[in-house]
Amino acid sequence: MDYALEEYSRYYIVQALFKLMNERVYDKISVTDITQKAGVGRATFYRYFKCKEDVIEYYFAHNTKEFLFEQRYYPRCKADYIKIARDVFAKFQKNKECFKLIRRAHLEYLYLDFLNKKMVDTFKEEYPDKSLYRPYLFAGMIFNVSMAWLDEGCEGSVDKIAEIFVESINIAD
Repeated sequence: MDYALEEYSRYYIVQALFKLMNERVYDKISVTDITQKAGVGRATFYRYFKCKEDVIEYYFAHNTKEFLFEQRYYPRCKADYIKIARDVFAKFQKNKECFKLIRRAHLEYLYLDFLNKKMVDTFKEEYPDKSLYRPYLFAGMIFNVSMAWLDEGCEGSVDKIAEIFVESINIAD
């Protein structure tokens, strides 16, 4: 199958789920509702996803892939780490409406699970000697700061949040 077609199908399914989550309670949304809204068949849904939660996990993975593509350098100093943290929180702020829907549906644990896995994988690859508990510390901080910030409407300064984040952990050691 054509990769672009696969991506379009996934995109429409993700968009349909979030539109439906804006209209009704998550637990009342069926796969049939999603496929009708997306304009795809049930077989297409199940070709890419086992359940609704997989759609949200794909959303995180897709945005992360997009984010990593935009990062074009390896951090070497505190300012570089602040820039990366700023970019992370700016991306979160850009997607705050979807995160509000996820939080309203009490599915934020999917975000924490995703962050934990992503951080563990990153640390194993880039910092193998520091991969025992640090990935969970970073993921927990990103998650908790993101959720608190979301509850405040993402009104605080992205730059300030990034600076506080980096200063809270000695990233460069």
